[in-house]
Amino acid sequence: MSLVLSFFLLLLVMKEPTVEANQRGDDCVRKPGITRRIGVVIDYSSRAGKEQRIAMEMAIQDFHHSTCSGHLVLCFKDTNGSSARAASSALELIGIEKVQAVIGAIRKQEAIIVSEIEKTTNDIPIISLTSHVTIPTSMPNQLPFFIQFSNDINLNIRCIAALVEIFRWRKITAIYEHNNDFSGDSGFITLLSDSLRVVGSEVEHHLAFPPLSSVSDQNGTIEEELRKLKSKSNSVFIVVQSSLRFAVLLFEKAKQMAMMEKGYVWIVADEIASILDSSTLYKMQGVLGIRTNFIDSSKSFRQFKTKFRRIYGTRYPDEEEYSNPSIFALQAYDAAWTIAQALENSQANATSKELYREILSTNYEGFSGKIRLNKVTLSQHPTTFQIFNVVGKSYSEIAVWSPEFGFTENSGRHEQVNTSFGNGAMKELGSIQWPGGVQTVPKGWTIGDEEKPLKIGVPARGAFKQFVKVSYDQGKTGSYVTGFSIDVFEAVVKYLRYQLPYELVPFIGTYDEMVEEVYRKGLDAAVGDTDIMADRCQYAEFSQPYAESGLIMVVTVKQDKSEEVWMFMDTFSRRMWLITITMHIFIGCVIWLIEHENNPELNRFGAMLWFSVTLIFFAQREHLRSNLSRFVLAPWLFSILIITAGFTASLTSMLTISRLQPSVSDIETLLRTNAPVGCNGNSFIVRYLINVIGFKAENIKKIDSINDYPDAFKKGDIKAAFFVVPHAKVFLAKYCTGYTMTGPTFKLGGFGFVFPKGSPLTFDISEAILRVKESGEMRQLEEHLLSSSNCSSSTSITDGSSLGPRPFSALFFISGGVSAFLKPGVW
Repeated sequence: MSLVLSFFLLLLVMKEPTVEANQRGDDCVRKPGITRRIGVVIDYSSRAGKEQRIAMEMAIQDFHHSTCSGHLVLCFKDTNGSSARAASSALELIGIEKVQAVIGAIRKQEAIIVSEIEKTTNDIPIISLTSHVTIPTSMPNQLPFFIQFSNDINLNIRCIAALVEIFRWRKITAIYEHNNDFSGDSGFITLLSDSLRVVGSEVEHHLAFPPLSSVSDQNGTIEEELRKLKSKSNSVFIVVQSSLRFAVLLFEKAKQMAMMEKGYVWIVADEIASILDSSTLYKMQGVLGIRTNFIDSSKSFRQFKTKFRRIYGTRYPDEEEYSNPSIFALQAYDAAWTIAQALENSQANATSKELYREILSTNYEGFSGKIRLNKVTLSQHPTTFQIFNVVGKSYSEIAVWSPEFGFTENSGRHEQVNTSFGNGAMKELGSIQWPGGVQTVPKGWTIGDEEKPLKIGVPARGAFKQFVKVSYDQGKTGSYVTGFSIDVFEAVVKYLRYQLPYELVPFIGTYDEMVEEVYRKGLDAAVGDTDIMADRCQYAEFSQPYAESGLIMVVTVKQDKSEEVWMFMDTFSRRMWLITITMHIFIGCVIWLIEHENNPELNRFGAMLWFSVTLIFFAQREHLRSNLSRFVLAPWLFSILIITAGFTASLTSMLTISRLQPSVSDIETLLRTNAPVGCNGNSFIVRYLINVIGFKAENIKKIDSINDYPDAFKKGDIKAAFFVVPHAKVFLAKYCTGYTMTGPTFKLGGFGFVFPKGSPLTFDISEAILRVKESGEMRQLEEHLLSSSNCSSSTSITDGSSLGPRPFSALFFISGGVSAFLKPGVW
């Protein structure tokens, strides 16, 4: 109710006497006989308002000629672009002129105000020709006789979002001129933000200009705001709402400030695009426009167009050359005809409800399309929008968009256009001339001076030159950079839809310092074997990882067990050997006791039976005279068979399967023994080992080169080395034998490229990285990286296809020794 009270106060201030209203041009032409009045509320000063007035007058005149009955009068009121004046005008028309319907520039917000104030009278049908914006939730929403006759604004916004998506612009700036209304303009921006978010974009900035009528220094105000926009990196501007006069001044000033040159994108929405004419087009070279599409090839339309141009040229001679009717004129004509037809079909004393029902029953083909109404809005199918490009003093249609089919080549075909991004986007429809006369699609953002290449830092002190290697020319100040990371970046840049000039700048410092330099704007980006870490993300953004990563431990390998003399002893554990020998002795004793009772002469053989029970009973089992002995021996022989099979399998596995074993099996051993470990001292690994894993700082040796690790292992300076997985693979590819990866892998974010916070390059580079991976080029680069590291170790790998005598030398020694030292006839 506070809003209603505010309106009353505003109404008292704005209320003007009838004489003054007539001096402004408000008129109500009265005719003899039964007269039915239709109230019209429009903005006389706007191009849309001028067209709407002429179109509605033509509609009533044509209706009279076609029916030859009744008297319909249009009672006009000027809003002057003010929401409050629109509501007060509607109240005057209802209360004083006694109109039976109101049509024109009345938003739902104003209609609610009118409904609240005129509760003592019957509600009358209100036909709105303006786009609907979201109503604040605090306002009531009961409007039984309100009809939205314009197109659904959500479709217009979806078309804008689709256009942004097709060219892959991630951030845009929305520009609009405030309306003098109660609703504000936040609803439109909210809808636009939501639609852009669906396609992966966002409104980074939105610039609201006050109404030009309320600004004394119009040029100065526009110039000041444009200067702010020019200082920002985003260069995609969408003018979503404004008067034609504001749009003209905006583009004039943008051209003066070189914001209509190469690299910039300008899009005008339906409200402006539908009323552009040749007087303004030459100031908007390269601009893309979105306007409601309609069919203008019928004979009746051509007749309407000719008559409209004649009347418009007579009434506004300064604009005679540019008097083609827009969608606003067509919808106004159809709306007036709809109300006139409903009044004609209803009784003279028909109630508002009966008239409303007649309006809803409308179903015919109008100039703006199929006219069919539901309870709240106009249902026009299909609703399409024409996308055009301003070139010279005219424009060329580049596509038609509809919610059903997306982008199509023209309104008569529904074949979806190729929407692949890049310079070839929509190439079937011909090229687009962008601001500055360029043909390539602008990337939509700028970083610093566009004439200068991006300064991209690369680590100059990396331990693994296979990833980034900085070389300097002798006697020259220049440098050149090579390596796997550089090759990946160059491959990725080729997949961008725009040219990316850059120079690689060697950075002498740690990786953390390089990331911080990007944060401080000393570098535009950083490329290298830089791991994506949570603490680094506080300063910069990272691209999609181009290489998977993780922290892994590399250690030396133990001596080959197949070369050990007593290797066969390792087939069983000590406990197993002890149990087996004990069982041999036990079974031998039992059998000896049994045989001794049956044959006392076995005393002299007791020792032999006791110590070599298995061999004796296998070789001379026929000499066992007791069945009890055979009964005791049988299970043991079966057990021996099983144990022998297990021994054979274990020995086979030890001789044929991988014979290399890590010298340190786990990290806990290193921590427990305070063993020294090595890592790249220029990377994050040092603090990770201390803060996460728990190593003491004095036990961590910083190693600056891949070639220094073998010597460190050999001298005993380190017992293990910690690498990220890609570095570990390169190290093992270079030093083929003697080392192995072991222990758990601590997962990390992977290698990524570094960009400033909010940089639009982050998304584009990430998408290009995925394309490089999907194409198979990334795999080829990885294979080349590992194959280029020739194995430099002199240690050869033992041939696993045959076994030498060394593993069995202990057995040969025992057997030969017994034979050599025992004399014949001992037994």
